[in-house]
Amino acid sequence: MKNIVIEGGKTLRGEVMISGAKNSTVALIPAAILANEPVILDGVPEIQDVYALIDILKDYHVDVTFEDNTLTIDPTNMVSIPMPTGKIKSMRASYYFMGATLAKFGEGVVGLPGGCFLGPRPIDQHIKGFEALGANVTNEMGAIYLSAKEKGLEGARIYMDVVSIGATINVLLAAVRANGKTIIENAAREPEIIDVVTLLNKMGANIKGAGTSVIRIEGVDQLHGCRHTIIPDRIEAGTYLSIAAAVGDGVLVKNVIFEHIEGLIAKMDEMGVNMEIGEEDILVKASPNLKAVNIKTLPYPGFATDLQQPLTPLLIKAVGQARIVDTIYPKRVNHIPELKRMGADARVENDVITLVGPSKLKGCEVSASDLRAGACLVIAGLMAEGTTTISNVDHILRGYSNIVEKLQALGADIKMVEVADND
Repeated sequence: MKNIVIEGGKTLRGEVMISGAKNSTVALIPAAILANEPVILDGVPEIQDVYALIDILKDYHVDVTFEDNTLTIDPTNMVSIPMPTGKIKSMRASYYFMGATLAKFGEGVVGLPGGCFLGPRPIDQHIKGFEALGANVTNEMGAIYLSAKEKGLEGARIYMDVVSIGATINVLLAAVRANGKTIIENAAREPEIIDVVTLLNKMGANIKGAGTSVIRIEGVDQLHGCRHTIIPDRIEAGTYLSIAAAVGDGVLVKNVIFEHIEGLIAKMDEMGVNMEIGEEDILVKASPNLKAVNIKTLPYPGFATDLQQPLTPLLIKAVGQARIVDTIYPKRVNHIPELKRMGADARVENDVITLVGPSKLKGCEVSASDLRAGACLVIAGLMAEGTTTISNVDHILRGYSNIVEKLQALGADIKMVEVADND
């Protein structure tokens, strides 16, 4: 087991390079198995979710090499096998193998997904999409069994009852080799979906409308290899911008696509964060006089649910009362009790977070309940007086590449320490 230990109160300066997008990568890797030749992905982040997916690929007899952020996936000798439940339980995004194996083999057995627990996140929209394409889907003993009819999957018109990134991508993967045309209505519009479609089209797919609410897919017989560079991680970018605004004085956040985080930038601007926005980077200067704002998370291009927790410590520093309403995952509030232990004036009522600032934070022992809550606690620890020790850091390492090293390079007093496992 590992803990992250932070001595707070240091002013950060320098440059930080944003890695490839986690939420793209975990979908691009399963998408790559649809090819009949090697697929090369550049800009792959060094995070635990990537290593978990590599393990799954190897179980499928896929040849994989991962070096210098370049991942080569060769599915030439891939076989159809039931996926080990234990590996699936460790991460949610492994469910993309449902759509990918269904398209490639006409069948698949995939354990029900794990990942961060943020309240119920059903996969009913995924199943509805697969069934619309003509697949038979059953849930037995904690696993999803998928099978296509003898003649294969058939294109269909599919309306998503809720806007879901996961369901949109999974149905895309299944439909890409289906017979005829598939239309996904009320599709999610996130940049990560455009990234997945860009890869699939490079592989020979025929997909139009990515980034809009209607995506059209003309099925193709086969997909070939290609090379693709992953987009920058907008959530990691937002996290470092929040860190820079909270404890920085001249932090340059590099490899940022401004359009992907406009909702966050607008709120930081409203708070009075001192920023200079370049073409592919954002410079954050000292921002001493912040004012509270209200946040409401919404599907893209609204304010991202994954950024409400990383922004929370900044709101603790701001003057006035702030309210956060997460319409995507209302139960995303587990960071609040930990922040209160550090001295934040914060409460949760009916899933609405209320913060009154500015609050002085004091270091103490806290626990990361999920990936973005962990990022929130790292920022709070950098802001706090004294020592903050964060446990359950595996959640953080699932999605942030080299976070300790990147913060050390900016001048943070932060380290990873091994601790004895009591079990």
